[in-house]
Amino acid sequence: MYHTIGKIPRKRHTVFRDKNGLLYHEELFGTEGFSGNSSLLYHIHPPTQIKEIKGEINVAPISAVRNNIQSRRIGSFEIPSEDGFLESRKILFYNDDLALGCAAPTTSMEEYFYKNANSDELLFVHEGGGVLKTQFGQIEFTEGDYLIIPRGVIYKIKFSTPGNRLLVLESNSPIVFPSRYRNRNGQLLEHAPYCERDFRLPSNLESIDQSGEFVIKIKKSGILHTVVYANHPFDVVGWDGYNFPYAFSIHDFEPITGSIHQPPPVHQTFEGNNFVVCSFCPRMFDYHPQAIPAPYNHSNIDSDEVLYYVDGDFMSRKNINKGDFTLHPAGIPHGPHPGTVEKSIGEKRTEELAVMVDPFRPFMLTQEAIDFGDDEYYKSWLK
Repeated sequence: MYHTIGKIPRKRHTVFRDKNGLLYHEELFGTEGFSGNSSLLYHIHPPTQIKEIKGEINVAPISAVRNNIQSRRIGSFEIPSEDGFLESRKILFYNDDLALGCAAPTTSMEEYFYKNANSDELLFVHEGGGVLKTQFGQIEFTEGDYLIIPRGVIYKIKFSTPGNRLLVLESNSPIVFPSRYRNRNGQLLEHAPYCERDFRLPSNLESIDQSGEFVIKIKKSGILHTVVYANHPFDVVGWDGYNFPYAFSIHDFEPITGSIHQPPPVHQTFEGNNFVVCSFCPRMFDYHPQAIPAPYNHSNIDSDEVLYYVDGDFMSRKNINKGDFTLHPAGIPHGPHPGTVEKSIGEKRTEELAVMVDPFRPFMLTQEAIDFGDDEYYKSWLK
């Protein structure tokens, strides 16, 4: 999608001055060298002025289990809340393509800005709300929103509630719409489960003209650096292009149904290199008179499967709580819990709400995943 906001000159890379005759400072914000999506921003001050680099902290995830074959359940709501946004982020699963975890911050980002220099970020808002502030403008968010934040975006989150719970995904490749939903020009097709109207783009560009000391925490290659900028990072007077943050509500996803059970790809919402993200939303069940709404047993041969349970009664699972993760690893089959298949027959509708992430390379597990996990979950199909 193309978007523009604020003041920009008619032609790129041409003279563009403020009312005092001073040049604005152009910045190309692009990916994949000069061949990927990009936006062109116009700053009041040069975005290159750095006063100090204060230090670094290693925040790379550490594996507690590298070769997992065990189905697991992890209760993310059991992980204590913390004051800081970055401090509350806990990675539970990761591989060379992505990292997946949760956060339960109780306070807003007041003292610093944040930039992920390596990874696109997907933040799913399970509980809470607020405003995402970036150099591209602002996006208000609430429960059920996906926030897609491309790598390199400088942002600050102001929460409107003291209790917030987020699903956090960091991708080492761009997070994009599935190609089968788009035509050759990139427009979303009629059979896609959403359209351009459903996406909320940045607005309310602040254009803050301030000099001083502005702390930006920058994550790069597993290291969190503290960098002091000489000017406020939100000094952009205008921009246009295709590379910017946006929001999409899971409640605007249009489920695709059929006369018999539809496989997980119909729920796909986003994708990156070697992984997909799916949204399981309230929907009508299958309408064949002999349909079995519960999913059939299937072998995880090529991918792990992680489900994050948001709300409702997930019809194929027992004893699942809000905020639970389940991991069904590649190498062994999985399917509905005992009794749920028979129970599903004749049901007309489900109110389940969940986010699924399927990586195509195995996940490693961190110690937090073990500490807050149910060691007996893999036996639950015996009951």
